Amino acid sequence: MKLLDLYIIRKFLGTFFFAMTLIILIVVVFDISEKIDDFIGKEAPFKAIVVDYYLNFIPYFVNLFSPLFTFIAVILFTSKMATRTEIVAILSSGVSYTRLLFPYLLSAVVIAILSLYLNNFVIPHATKKRIQFEDRYVRNEFHNRDRNIHKQITPGNYIYLESYTVENNTGYKFSIERFKDGQLDYKLMAESISWDTTKQCWTINNYYTREIKGMDEVIKKGNKLDTVLGFTPKEFGRKDNTVETMDFNELNEYIESERMKGASNIEFYEIEKYRRISFPFATFILTLIGVSIASRKIRGGVGMHIGLGIFISFTFIMFMQVSTTFAASGLVSPLIAVWIPNFIFAVLALYLLKIAQK
Repeated sequence: MKLLDLYIIRKFLGTFFFAMTLIILIVVVFDISEKIDDFIGKEAPFKAIVVDYYLNFIPYFVNLFSPLFTFIAVILFTSKMATRTEIVAILSSGVSYTRLLFPYLLSAVVIAILSLYLNNFVIPHATKKRIQFEDRYVRNEFHNRDRNIHKQITPGNYIYLESYTVENNTGYKFSIERFKDGQLDYKLMAESISWDTTKQCWTINNYYTREIKGMDEVIKKGNKLDTVLGFTPKEFGRKDNTVETMDFNELNEYIESERMKGASNIEFYEIEKYRRISFPFATFILTLIGVSIASRKIRGGVGMHIGLGIFISFTFIMFMQVSTTFAASGLVSPLIAVWIPNFIFAVLALYLLKIAQK
């Protein structure tokens, strides 16, 4: 590694972290002004605000926008180098354009690996603490408005609830069916079920059961039955951002569990899984685009480069949102949808590299 490489790496990473620090300070100020009434009204402790909320909010925000701020950082310092004719001097000294890209890509590797690790193993646990704080001091009480809930709790065992009330952990018009070799052999229907927090089990109220044995049926009735079922009240609680609190291994297990239960929104979880891998790779693509654009000295200087960079950044975000919307609606495979923006902008990066001033 030569002195030139260290110079570009220092400029790259220095500009990246400086830009992120400035944006974080601005975002935190606006977030405080928005939530100050909730903090005061619900008497949130100062330590909890700083430690449980903002120290966990900042890594989430940094990782979410790291590829885009990488792009802005590359545009900013490379454009200044081009304006001061440093790029021309480097290329005139015999350094090839491909060799010039080495320190850029090395810096992008550092940011991408850090983002990949944070995205899959660190930030989910930090997000869990942040959401717990928001549930206690910011958000309003959650009400489950789902109707006609169907779930497969274990292979061959299905439950149905007409509705579920989170406040008292009670489900209404409950039934459970057990199938063996594709045939129904047991069914329980009840007026309601409720969670007993002391016994940590379900209490089934006003029920009757049908047990099918060949050509015979055994029917029983009862007023109350305490039993353990293959689900807990947590499955009917707040679902917002739940997927963000799972690390990579937990997310894979959850997807398999939901698929077994026959859940209808598997695509949402798969989008999150693939996005955590594809988004860090956008760092390389946006870095190459940024170098290709900003290394050319043009009329308008830094301002023109930054304007073009912001336009490309918002275009990338738009493609990401549109493609994930198609995946969520089931029109496109989540894996393909999440990687579409990277494929499109990779082609753009190769084209810009080809026509870049060398």
